[in-house]
Amino acid sequence: MNIKFRLTILSFLQFFVWGAWLISIGGYLGGVLHFKGSEIGGVFSTLGIASLISPAIMGIIADRWINAEKVLGACHLIGAALLIAASKVTDPGTFYWIMLFNSLFYMPTIALANTVSYNVLTQKGFDVVKVFPPIRSWGTVGFILAMWIVDLTGWKANNMQLIFSAASAICLGLYSFSMPACPPSKAIKSNSFLSSVGLDAIVLFKQKKMAIFFVFAMLLGAALQITNAFGGSFLGSFKSTYPDSFVVKHEILTLSISQISETLFILAIPFFLKKFGIKQVMLMSIFAWVLRFGLFGIGNPGSGLPFLLLSMIVYGMAFDFFNISGSLFVENEAPKNFRGSAQGLFMFMTNGLGAFIGGKGSGWIVDYYTKTNETTKEIISRDWQSIWFVFAAYALVLGIVFPLIFKYKHNRDTQVTVTH
Repeated sequence: MNIKFRLTILSFLQFFVWGAWLISIGGYLGGVLHFKGSEIGGVFSTLGIASLISPAIMGIIADRWINAEKVLGACHLIGAALLIAASKVTDPGTFYWIMLFNSLFYMPTIALANTVSYNVLTQKGFDVVKVFPPIRSWGTVGFILAMWIVDLTGWKANNMQLIFSAASAICLGLYSFSMPACPPSKAIKSNSFLSSVGLDAIVLFKQKKMAIFFVFAMLLGAALQITNAFGGSFLGSFKSTYPDSFVVKHEILTLSISQISETLFILAIPFFLKKFGIKQVMLMSIFAWVLRFGLFGIGNPGSGLPFLLLSMIVYGMAFDFFNISGSLFVENEAPKNFRGSAQGLFMFMTNGLGAFIGGKGSGWIVDYYTKTNETTKEIISRDWQSIWFVFAAYALVLGIVFPLIFKYKHNRDTQVTVTH
């Protein structure tokens, strides 16, 4: 079998496993198991906790002792067992801990899958920069297809989404073991754990510009998982007023428009970066988050449907523009000897610390605007409009403050190169 095709399958399954539950689990936890907003937010905060810890640990293991494809396969098989265990749990505390351990084994696999692809392509003599992006794009296709399957089968409303994800993870785990060997490199033994997570680049906080950037990366990172956690529950809340709406019946499929938008906006990033520069593209991302949340606040499946759809579309700009422009800013501004660790610090602040804060904080906001039956724990009412407006106001404050204190001049002569 063609090696590029085999790596495409690897990328497809890598994100298929995640798409099977990430967007739909919030609706199941809140609507069926009656978890509080803070408990749902807690589940999503596990992604941030895991991003702080396990990618570096698993990366060190793959770099020093065990083949990367074997570490990848083992992580997915362990994750599958944890997903099956989670499918049998209805207690919020137990569910949280199981999903925390699942995240600790899943989050490293994103980097490990990339490592396997890079190594195999290099072994076979391919140009990685040219060949890998099309392979990686199939990961997004896998994520979206998994969302559609979970929606159309009705598994979004029960624990089958977790079982389905577990079955996919088992297939991927076994498949990973069949990949060409990616043996450990013996040349990097001097690298420390702190270097692996980017924390030896903490000295960059001595520079005002870098310190401001990393703080904003953390604050904006708090917005990344909010709509993943509560978007399905929000659209499902219109069931009583718009029972026949396609959006209500297929809320996960509707939310997949956001992922489709993400893939399209990636293609537009080189133009925007060249035309407006890194700082302005970051600012566009922040105000896109204002629109993402604000349009949810005024939208509905009836007359407000265009607002909901527009919110899905701007998600691509909100998510991609800051992640990629921020990464390029770090690449341009960090000293050469700190660039790798600085990128690690950027991911630490956004997908780690920021995502953790966002998961916890968003859950508290949702609970504040929710009334529940103390006996049955069922939701009596939830003021979604106020919830989304609070999130929009948060992003708006960031958007106003960011250009005032973050000083960065765009050089139009700088060549912009974007790979994804």
